[in-house]
Amino acid sequence: MNQSRNSGSRFGRLLSSLSVRVVIALILGLGVGAAVQAWGGQGGASGVETVEALGGVWLNALKITVIPLIFALLVNGVASIADAAQTGRLAMRAMVVFGIMIVVATVYAIAAGVGILSLWPIDPEGGRAVLASLQPDGAAAVGEAVQTDGFRAFLNSLAPSNLVKAAGDDGVLGVVLFALVFGFAVTRLEDRLRAPIATFFEAVAEAMIVMVHWILMAAPFGVFALALGVGLRAGLGAVGVLGHYVSFVSLSQIGIILLTYLIVVVFGRIGLARFAQAVAPAQAVAFSTQSSLASLPAMVEQARVGLGASRAVSGLVLPLAVAVFRITSPVANLAVCLYVAQLYGVPLAPGMLIAGGLTAIAASIAAVGLPGQVSFFLSIGPICLAMGLPLGALPLLLAVEVIPDIFRTVGNVTADLAATRIVQVQEGEELEAAGEAV
Repeated sequence: MNQSRNSGSRFGRLLSSLSVRVVIALILGLGVGAAVQAWGGQGGASGVETVEALGGVWLNALKITVIPLIFALLVNGVASIADAAQTGRLAMRAMVVFGIMIVVATVYAIAAGVGILSLWPIDPEGGRAVLASLQPDGAAAVGEAVQTDGFRAFLNSLAPSNLVKAAGDDGVLGVVLFALVFGFAVTRLEDRLRAPIATFFEAVAEAMIVMVHWILMAAPFGVFALALGVGLRAGLGAVGVLGHYVSFVSLSQIGIILLTYLIVVVFGRIGLARFAQAVAPAQAVAFSTQSSLASLPAMVEQARVGLGASRAVSGLVLPLAVAVFRITSPVANLAVCLYVAQLYGVPLAPGMLIAGGLTAIAASIAAVGLPGQVSFFLSIGPICLAMGLPLGALPLLLAVEVIPDIFRTVGNVTADLAATRIVQVQEGEELEAAGEAV
């Protein structure tokens, strides 16, 4: 898993500049497609459709990496979490706090996402235009997705009889649960048996990340090709839908940041103004760098000076949080999936929401330490598949991920410091109780 994080750092700078090119490709694609729609005639439309088909090839190349990559990363992620938890009582306490906060964030994400989209839905006309441009036979795709609905189907998906068949049929939830159980089983083996298995899956993850990196290098062309089709069929009306999407995902993450403030005030026993003042410098670094790792020095300093954390707590909890804890991952990823569901007109039954929530929690473990463009598809693709949702809209949404990604990082940094304060309070209570007992 450490090598995976090193790969993420190695590719991070290249992918950062790639984000700018992807946004430019999106704007050009929409503009050229809209121009062809207005003045190009039948011949121009035919040429656009040919280029659009090449964009579909690029999308399929991304999709094929999802299952093996998430399986390998989950096995390594579970092993790293188990190793961290075994390093001592303080680490175990931190992992429990992380786990509880992730579950709360997932429940919040579903409730807030469904609520916001109910009050502020996608513009029907713009949504239909974008849907038609993404997949002209979109009605068939929606019908196929709806067939996965039902609580019985959800239960059956938890334990498929044939793992390979489940992967081939996009039965991601069963694959994810199997990978989690397999990862925990590996941690119970002797060192001589565990080491080669861990090395094998680490190597698989590394190889898949390299493949994804290669595919993402073609992202400007792939996004341009897909946006060309959107512009051709939806015109500039697609811009309104994308703006609505950015606002929706950003609002969802602002909500979890505010909820984190409430959690730390209650369980961290700290005043709101004091906590806000303490986390502000680290949030500023996160906002400018979009990197939790780059924000770590500021977090360590503010945890000690502003939050009263001891060197032992801040020195262990914060690096561990950066390594394995991302509270905004299930929030943002589920927001994307809920948006896709409304865009495609897929009704969200309880079984689909549960499947999405469970997969989002697992994906938050697997995606830690990966660059944003890689983790976008790795995290959101399996959740969409687990909920029976099409993936065709994801490349366009990736192109406007720059703004939501800022809130992802700010939210993660805020939650890391909140968890550190909560662990510090728990440690202080335990020491105080021990002193009274003596």
